[in-house]
Amino acid sequence: MIWEAIKARAVTNCARIAVGVGPSYADKTIEGAERAAENGYARVTLVGSKPMDTTLDTVVSDTPDVVLIQLLRDGRVDGVVRGSLGANSTLRSLKRIMGLDRILRVSLLRAPSGRFFFFAPVGVDEGWTVQDKVELGDKGVLLIRRFGIEPRVGVLSGGRMEDRGRSPRVDKTMDDAEAVAKTLREKGIQASHASILFEDAVNEYDYIIAPDGVCGNLMFRALCLVGCGEGYGAPLVGTDIVYVDTSRAGSGYENAICMASALVKGTKA
Repeated sequence: MIWEAIKARAVTNCARIAVGVGPSYADKTIEGAERAAENGYARVTLVGSKPMDTTLDTVVSDTPDVVLIQLLRDGRVDGVVRGSLGANSTLRSLKRIMGLDRILRVSLLRAPSGRFFFFAPVGVDEGWTVQDKVELGDKGVLLIRRFGIEPRVGVLSGGRMEDRGRSPRVDKTMDDAEAVAKTLREKGIQASHASILFEDAVNEYDYIIAPDGVCGNLMFRALCLVGCGEGYGAPLVGTDIVYVDTSRAGSGYENAICMASALVKGTKA
């Protein structure tokens, strides 16, 4: 249901999306971009440091991470997908050029069962306090609602309910998860403490919040890069800027381009 809603919105928008092309992953990036264009998800422009063999529009620059964000700032594209450019340099350019103080992302994942769910935090520097996780929960729900979905939120912790008392560190994660879920409920969001049972949460919730950024990043890698899950891109939340982050180790970029196009507030031009 989630992915079908996103695909339908992308085709309706067919937005102008710029995609970063890193030299080590150029073929995979270009192939994904071409599939996205063929499926009618977006009108794609590729931005890289070397000439590219493709019929898509291309921009070649010694600083592709900078040019990628400048295209967005100048209104030449409607949204951006990091693609296979480096994370640190591209996120630095995004913050500097677009005037952002901080970056918050929520990822769309597919479990091996085929069920889709949103997930955060995915950045190692995100989600370390109750306030951070509440903000991710609140802004992530706003993102999901844009696709006509009222999500159920599961907040993970470091233990089962009966594990309380075994470790002060585990107890702290459980206390935090309870506090996050309670605050989200006060905001009118369906949220529950889901304990450590991620295997159950993926079948019960539309949006899952990990205990912290390192846990979230490890869980993403275990599910999508070692297991049989898949990442569909991590959109920026808390802003109208359409930027979808990606993993260079992922299987491709077609889905992230679809996500970016679906998030654009506009119509075909």
